[in-house]
Amino acid sequence: MKKNYFYCTLLFLFFGIKSEAQEINITALDLETCIEVALENNLTLKRSQINLGISEANLLESQGQRLPSLNTGASSGYRWGRSINPVTNLFENNRIGNINLFANSNLTLFAGQQINNSVRQSKVNIEAAKFDVLATENDISLNVINLFINVVFGKEQLKIAENQLNSTKEQLSITSKLVDAGSLPLANRLDLESQNATNQLEVINATNNLRISKLNLAQALQIPFDEDLDVISPELEAESFDVPENNVNEIFSVALETMPQIKAAELNLESAEYGIRIAKGAFLPTLGIGANIFSNYVDQAIPGFDIPSFSTQIENNLSQAANIQLNIPLFSNFRNRAGLQRARLQKNLSEIQQTETKNLLRQDIETAYTGAYASRQSYQASQVRVSSLQESFRIAQQRFDAGAINSVDFQIAQNNLFNAQADLITSKYTYIFRVKVLDFYLGNPLNL
Repeated sequence: MKKNYFYCTLLFLFFGIKSEAQEINITALDLETCIEVALENNLTLKRSQINLGISEANLLESQGQRLPSLNTGASSGYRWGRSINPVTNLFENNRIGNINLFANSNLTLFAGQQINNSVRQSKVNIEAAKFDVLATENDISLNVINLFINVVFGKEQLKIAENQLNSTKEQLSITSKLVDAGSLPLANRLDLESQNATNQLEVINATNNLRISKLNLAQALQIPFDEDLDVISPELEAESFDVPENNVNEIFSVALETMPQIKAAELNLESAEYGIRIAKGAFLPTLGIGANIFSNYVDQAIPGFDIPSFSTQIENNLSQAANIQLNIPLFSNFRNRAGLQRARLQKNLSEIQQTETKNLLRQDIETAYTGAYASRQSYQASQVRVSSLQESFRIAQQRFDAGAINSVDFQIAQNNLFNAQADLITSKYTYIFRVKVLDFYLGNPLNL
């Protein structure tokens, strides 16, 4: 699992948006509703839940091996030609009808601890499957969160592009009047017309990017795409969030105790150890007891007598048997040895999986930790940059209106400001997200 389960509910709690209705309002989805719909419709999660059910069925089967089996049945038929008459015990050439009733039971007394170890392994597998379900839910939630944020970013980018276009249109209108009056050269209007076309293209691109982001979100929710699909953007202040003081090792130690993928990996290793014990048990003798009851009815009689009734024959022909059976495996065509070898290799795979899971978790923490500090610095720098460029753009706009600078210089100031605003929005959400990730790694509540 590439991402830890903290991501799963991160922004779900973090945005604090509540859904009031069961029905989906396709025009304004909050993050909670998006996650609920995705979890309800996702087929991967359904498969994980079915696998959990299979593990529970396996436990039931393993526990049943401790109980005696019981079977009963009946058969009826006819025989023709030369056969033994069960009544006279002589060979005859008659048609003989019969009804047979039977019941049997068997109980394993000892099987090399295979039954007990199978029960223990099944219980461990159920716990591992539960964590797998949780991990799957978290992966789905994380994917939805990422797509949700992409839509939020897309909306912000479109807003910036539209503002830039409106600003250019306004300046183009003013410049056109001045050019017509002969106060400015034609080149100024041509430059702004070119910039206006560029801004229009940027709005088109931003609109298409937003549409693709909405499409990706709808597909993740497995609902039909609608052009009116929208999300509720959260209002958050980055200054309210601080990078945790804990170092990577401290965060990693806490995460090892809470991550579901770590728990699942540990349980899978434990299950593999039980698998080895089960395989070793196949080399030991097995001991069991059994009992059966049999009776029958035939439509024949002793010469000179009437055919006894059904109940009389069943009672008179009733027989019981009991037995004890010992099986000692001397040679099983290497089947037991191969089973033990596979069980040991499965444990090796589980050990590798556990190490890999821990490594991925540590890498995720290191990435989030480093990214949190980097994004905080980026956000702080972006604030200063936007503040400076806002003042620079205000002055440039006044000078352009007064004819002190040309349209090229004005466009440069405008583009610098809008690019800085876009960078500020990106660094803001990135910073907040990574801080909350680290907080959740530490087991802190995700409240604002």
